[in-house]
Amino acid sequence: MANDATVIRTVPFLTRLARHRKNPVHALEEVGRQAGGALVRLGMGPFRPYLATHPDHVRHVLRTNQPNYVREGMFWDPLVPLIGEGILSDGPDWAESRRIIQPLFTARHLNTLAGRLSVIVDELIDETLVPGRPFDVAEAVTAIVHPATVRLFLGSSISEADIDRLAPAYDTGVTARAIRLALPFVPERCPLPGDRAFNRAIKTIDDVVYPRIRHARAHAHEDGDLVSQLCRAPYTDPGDRRVRDDMVAVHGAATETSATALTWVWPVLDAHPAIAAKVFEEVERVVGRGPVTVGHLPDLTYLRMFLDELLRLYPPGWILPRKTLAADVIGGVEIEAGATVVLSPYLTHRLPQVWERPGEFDPERFAPQAAAERPRYAYFPFAAGPHACVGPHLFMMEAQLVIAGILSRYRPVLHAPRPITPRLTSTLRPPAGLSMTLVPVGRA
Repeated sequence: MANDATVIRTVPFLTRLARHRKNPVHALEEVGRQAGGALVRLGMGPFRPYLATHPDHVRHVLRTNQPNYVREGMFWDPLVPLIGEGILSDGPDWAESRRIIQPLFTARHLNTLAGRLSVIVDELIDETLVPGRPFDVAEAVTAIVHPATVRLFLGSSISEADIDRLAPAYDTGVTARAIRLALPFVPERCPLPGDRAFNRAIKTIDDVVYPRIRHARAHAHEDGDLVSQLCRAPYTDPGDRRVRDDMVAVHGAATETSATALTWVWPVLDAHPAIAAKVFEEVERVVGRGPVTVGHLPDLTYLRMFLDELLRLYPPGWILPRKTLAADVIGGVEIEAGATVVLSPYLTHRLPQVWERPGEFDPERFAPQAAAERPRYAYFPFAAGPHACVGPHLFMMEAQLVIAGILSRYRPVLHAPRPITPRLTSTLRPPAGLSMTLVPVGRA
């Protein structure tokens, strides 16, 4: 039963947002500091979700009583036209999609695709990056990650024109409705800025994906890419819509997570020269002048630690709301049925109760022994529990290939003021307009 802990604080979050309207992430950080790991409510007008940041509370929601906390309501409902009713939903359709998709993302299966991915990434780096000329970081990273993922998932038959159409459509899909994150109580029938752009993006994605599904069905025994495998999967409802929903959800999550995280790499390296020097030295020692192959990846141990720390401070999936099906108790606090409980890796990863020097970027905290001593749910950049992301191995493999592939050729020179403040969209992004120049190795 509840005790005195049921007297829960309400933090006026909209007031914080108004105070930090130019940098909303500061409002989020302020609330996290004020909560101090305790459960609080966020005052957002008529909407007052619970914020749970302590690892014990995270474990309760994502593991201990996970079936009671579903992916509905805040954040999820506005994205249903994009992500559909499959792997990123809940209930029977999610369970079926998970059973079908998870075997395709095991380390064993992905390792069979690793050689192909390394060749694709190497080619795209050469095709995309021009040394000595400033370029937009996010655009360049997307121009590598997106085609690599599309070619791996949708097969070689997709045209370059369709690849070029998908990238901006996915980008719009995950950013256009950011305002609904702050105004989740506004019904869909009330239009908000970004809604029209979002709907146009959905149409573009569908115009590309549905023909690819029809092609895969017509050539069922010829291709081994993901969409072809989904077309052959034993769905209860074998229609094109189920394949579309899972294809778009997996592809969108893979490209968005990788592109967002890899955009953060360059301002972080720029802000920490000593850490950057260690990354450069390891790539030069292990890879040399390239090309990077999957055989190099096990020896890029510091780069892996760097990426783990990058995902701690800048997790692309910064918010994980859940809706309660039945009343529950978290940390002695009664949670009513139908309530929204918000988890935030961004805040949990910065709790001083868990992390020493939480605001400092330090890859050494992910050395094997240090990682073993941490609470399991203190770090969850790919979510956790039954709904954990299926793609961490793919992300790490692709991220190491891209970073090492670039650094084996070039040294980055960032053109941006410090500090770099994150943007809160559906994912955690650096500010728009970051640019940098690449200098060939040996002339830095």
